[in-house]
Amino acid sequence: MVVESTEDLSIYLKPTDFCDCENQTIIDMAHRLTKGCETDKEKALNIFYFVRDEIPFMLDYIVKASETLEKRYGFCVTKSTLQIALLRAVRIPAKYHLAHLKKEPLKGVIATGAYNGFPDIITFHPWAECYLNGRWISCDTLFDEILTKAIYKKGLISKEEIPSIDWDGETDLNTVTAWIVEDKGTHTSLDSLFRKVQKYLNPGKYSIEILNYSNKYTEKLRKKGY
Repeated sequence: MVVESTEDLSIYLKPTDFCDCENQTIIDMAHRLTKGCETDKEKALNIFYFVRDEIPFMLDYIVKASETLEKRYGFCVTKSTLQIALLRAVRIPAKYHLAHLKKEPLKGVIATGAYNGFPDIITFHPWAECYLNGRWISCDTLFDEILTKAIYKKGLISKEEIPSIDWDGETDLNTVTAWIVEDKGTHTSLDSLFRKVQKYLNPGKYSIEILNYSNKYTEKLRKKGY
């Protein structure tokens, strides 16, 4: 049975500076991904698997959804922002869920220098939620399938810690539940937080060389471990 919501869902369809869901490239990709879909669930699933696997996990600076789509890689912030933008572009309400997170799930997944540059508790870890069949559902796209298989194979993370990265469009999926230290709730926009984090992650403090080296490391792990 579908539960009718009294919540004003229109706010979860609006663009923001980072979640630029009215950008034409975002709109075009969203329509392409959902062409032929008959339900919002089908649309959300197609968008989920596109962002999860076609936007592989690698570190980046915080950029707009349209820029992440052009780059074709991202991390928790940029992947969730792109996912939310694509969902909003096809009129599926979507929002951020924010948590404070231990950095341990990144150990061995990114290069040591990059890992050491993160605080022990990452305070800007979001994932996406979308509104389907009368309720909000988490649909986290953090790690792509090939990288996840490499992570399992190398023993960096166990299947007990991350049982699955697959989503069925009906139940909550949050990849990093085991490492959450504080749930900060859901948000229509995280633009103000992202601007603060941008200052912390600017090239002067978090060098482009370290970021590029780390992404080469992650890509090598992805290719060798699968």
